Amino acid sequence: MGKTGSIEWVKIKGRKGQVRQVAKAEVTYKKPGPMQRYAATGSRIKKIKRSEKATQVRT
Repeated sequence: MGKTGSIEWVKIKGRKGQVRQVAKAEVTYKKPGPMQRYAATGSRIKKIKRSEKATQVRT
């Protein structure tokens, strides 16, 4: 385990609206900013997939 406070946490909102915290190293998608969440038509844009290298879990 690392030092106290060395883990960065990211909030993920689930499909049903619940929010949970996950370690930043284990997040599989980038969280888009407020201007990138919607298309010009007003529909929501899907989450950005990250590369395999970025999603590797450290052991």
